[in-house]
Amino acid sequence: MTPPTSRTWGRCGSTPVIRVRGRSQRRFSIAALCCYKAGERSRLIYRPKRHTDHKSGGRKSFAWTEYRDLLIAAHQQLDGPIVLIWDNLNVHKDRRMRAFIDAHDWITAYHLPPYAPDLNPVESIWSVLRRTSQANTAFTDPDHLIRRLRHGLRQIQYRSDIIDGCLTATGLTLTTPRLQPQ
Repeated sequence: MTPPTSRTWGRCGSTPVIRVRGRSQRRFSIAALCCYKAGERSRLIYRPKRHTDHKSGGRKSFAWTEYRDLLIAAHQQLDGPIVLIWDNLNVHKDRRMRAFIDAHDWITAYHLPPYAPDLNPVESIWSVLRRTSQANTAFTDPDHLIRRLRHGLRQIQYRSDIIDGCLTATGLTLTTPRLQPQ
């Protein structure tokens, strides 16, 4: 809940100060997919989650089943096959997740090199989110934070040019080569 800071206006000679009451022990996670389909607008599909039991030894991130459900929802929404380019998060490489991907012909997964955030378009989405709807805001409570997150992500969803910019910034090509029939 520590607010990200951005450039702002202030009285000449005095630095604006945002006071916060310390670090919160609450935990939020967001999973997101930047989607590109030739001839259609780019999309952002996301799922926020509040972790309520992380203090009592509960999970502090998304489980593989939640990623699976996100992929199923994306497949239904996009109405087509998915070529998934993932970072090396341990849940993405989970044996159950690999078994799920292998069992479905509509999904193909590739993993990015071990540390390559510049190749992951979702990292650019997080950067845009922090610089826009999250900047210079002291959140009053967890509900305020989640409302602002959803609002910011919704704004990005409706701006396919921002998503295209995040995809283009990776330097990856947005077309996949077709396999030649043998």
